[in-house]
Amino acid sequence: MKNLRFKIKTTLLISLLSVLSIGVAMAAIEEPTYRVIEKSGAFELRAYEPKIIAEVLVSGNMKQASNAGFKEIAGYIFGGNTSRKGSAEKISMTTPVTMEAGGSEKISMTTPVTMEQSNNQWRVHFVMPSKYTMATLPKPNNSAVTLRQIPKRNYAVIRFSGFAGAQKVANMTKSLQAWLKTKNIRSKGKAELSRYDPPWTLPFFRRNEVMIAY
Repeated sequence: MKNLRFKIKTTLLISLLSVLSIGVAMAAIEEPTYRVIEKSGAFELRAYEPKIIAEVLVSGNMKQASNAGFKEIAGYIFGGNTSRKGSAEKISMTTPVTMEAGGSEKISMTTPVTMEQSNNQWRVHFVMPSKYTMATLPKPNNSAVTLRQIPKRNYAVIRFSGFAGAQKVANMTKSLQAWLKTKNIRSKGKAELSRYDPPWTLPFFRRNEVMIAY
């Protein structure tokens, strides 16, 4: 009995240390720069600084598009590129990865990777590290990956944990839209889903956000 209790305690300790180490590692990853304008529970209004994204348009359902989009852009930042020196350059990973759902659908989705859907297609993007400009970023070897500058922009955000399945994201989007309505704020874009954690992160430690520009 004592051995069983010891094994359980040891397992829990290892799990806790693993979670803490993941948290420390993720905390060291760069996020887009923003200022919180207002906070109310899980809701925030944020002002984001200009940023550069690497994005790709992929087809399929949310899960298929998320995996395919991540793979395409990860290939770019992990060396599938040509720098100004003519050689490949590894680009630091940032968070979140984001998806944006568009087209005729209000919301159908998955850090900070971003995805946008149109005619069963999704736009997935990573934000590039702030040290780069459009002139200094390596050129993607994969023509499907494009680089784009996004100017200063304000977003309304709702934060939640757990799995970011399509139905949950749709519910969170409705909640965010309802909150915006109470503040008489009109949205200017489609909802985006941002995920900040690796897939092995325990659900209750995950950070997900639905974001709407205004």
